[in-house]
Amino acid sequence: MSHTTHTQSEYTIGFLAAAAGVNVETVRYYQRIGLIDEPKKPNQGYRKYPVKTLEHIRFIKRAQQLGFSLQEIADLLEFGDGHCYDVRIRAEEKREKIDKQIRDLQALQGTLTKLIEACYSGKDKQKCPIVETLLAQNR
Repeated sequence: MSHTTHTQSEYTIGFLAAAAGVNVETVRYYQRIGLIDEPKKPNQGYRKYPVKTLEHIRFIKRAQQLGFSLQEIADLLEFGDGHCYDVRIRAEEKREKIDKQIRDLQALQGTLTKLIEACYSGKDKQKCPIVETLLAQNR
């Protein structure tokens, strides 16, 4: 049974990490790089993180799944609400980069397919077309 319910208003770092689906070191790393704030340490007990921190970590993880880097996520968090135009521009730029990566990967896939087919044709039993092509790249 999990102690990390959504009705809590504050979390210790362990409960925060569990509720967000990350490990404690990830929370600490996000603090070090400024993605989330570190609460002040009380005189007694543990630091308590507000629900907003949990929401930020979940935002970070979802943005990473969409391909945003941590620096890009920091920029998005800095924009915050009310800056939809700026966020949309960043999302469009990210989509363009992803489109280029897809085209590059498709070209790479096509090249590898041709080299594999050349191996299957077996015209030159002494030389491997893949190795020969890779060697030619270094010449």
